[in-house]
Formats: sequence, structure tokens, C-alpha cells
Amino acid sequence: KLKTGGADVLAVVTDVSSIDEVEALSRRTLALYGGVHLLFNNAGVQARNSIHYPVWENTPADWEWLLGINVWGLIYGIQTFVPVMLEQNTECHIVNTSSTAGLIAEPQLVIYSATKAAIIKISEGLYLQLQERKAKIGVSVLCPAFVSSRLGDAERNRPQHLQNEDRTPLSSEPPALVRRSRAAKLNVLSPEQSAEIVFQAIRERRFYIFTDELVTRLFTQMAENIQGGRNPEVPQF
Repeated sequence: KLKTGGADVLAVVTDVSSIDEVEALSRRTLALYGGVHLLFNNAGVQARNSIHYPVWENTPADWEWLLGINVWGLIYGIQTFVPVMLEQNTECHIVNTSSTAGLIAEPQLVIYSATKAAIIKISEGLYLQLQERKAKIGVSVLCPAFVSSRLGDAERNRPQHLQNEDRTPLSSEPPALVRRSRAAKLNVLSPEQSAEIVFQAIRERRFYIFTDELVTRLFTQMAENIQGGRNPEVPQF
């Protein structure tokens, strides 16, 4: 579809949890285009059944899979492409995809939230380090709310060695998080709408990218609890 629209496209299947494959992507990219100016560390997964279980019953395979894609994928993207951008010494920008889950205390997304919070901290540090060097590289962290992606179907790409044995959910009822979000009738963006928000933020060199007022509201709830010395609470949609 992109090619029919006149774009020059190179698609390279890449397991971002493998440094060798990310470096192979870099070599292919540089061989064809000679440089990199926009880097989107966007690959992310969520273990479908993990939402049904408390954190002490999530499996090591769940943790390894999510950390491998969501966190190590980001790290490998930075380690591989930032040196290229620094050597180019041209205007560049990096967008790291986190999530609203990285800003809040959601009891049914413990592993996912932990990986997404890590992305925010890495991105903040990267931004400050590049600022200190006066590098021509901007950084943003994207914290979307609800976008109609295929995140819920991420298990289709889960490696065989990180599969869990079949686990029957503790209840046939939808998880509380799903019930709460449905009841709130929350706004769901299309990928195209989310992309427009991202590119506008790049133009403005804005670091924190929130796709919805909901993100600010949920983060404010948590920040006020921290400032007030109150204990964590379930986010109120």
C-alpha cells in the first residue's frame, strides 16, 4: 500500500529481542538509504493470559517475552542506531513507544506496566544525555491511551520456546480492566490518528506525547496520590 502511494519502502522481518537481527536491519537500511533520520522503537507485546493472573503466578516465560521485546528491543534500537545518527550530525528524531500503563498503577498489567515504565525512564535519560552533548537528535516518548492496534493479538508472534502450557483463566468473566474500560466508553484512536499526533510532536520537538486527555487525567491521579502520601489505587477511568 505504501509503495502504490509512491513511497520507497524496505521491509525487513526483525526480532527486536535479538541484537544480531537489529544490527542486520541497520546494515540493510544504511546500504539502501545511506542514513537514518527517524527511529521509531515501536515493537511491543502483551501476554494475553497474564491479565487473568496475579503477578506471583505469571510465568518466567511471560516476563522473558515482554522484557525481551518491550525493553531489550528498545535498548538494542538505541545502541544500534544512535551512533549512526551521531556520526551523521544531521537533524534526527527518536520516538520510543511506551503506554499509559507506564504512568499508572494498573493491577492487571503488572508485567506490561513495568516494561512500559522502563521505556519512559530510558527515554528521559537518553534525552538528557543527548542534550548535554548538544546532539542534533530529538527524543520523544509516546504514551498512547487506546489505539485500535493488534496488541491484543500479540501472541501470534510469541516464540515457541517462550510459550506457556495451556492455562485456563481463573474466571470466564472478562477481566476487571476490560469491564471498566468498556463501561467508561473510552475513546479509541485509529493508528492513522495516533500517527498524526506523533508527527506533530516531532515537528514541535515535544518529549512527552499523550494521545488523549485520559492519559493526563490518569497520571494526575497517581501523581496526587504520591504527593499526598497516599497508597496506590486502581485508576479511575
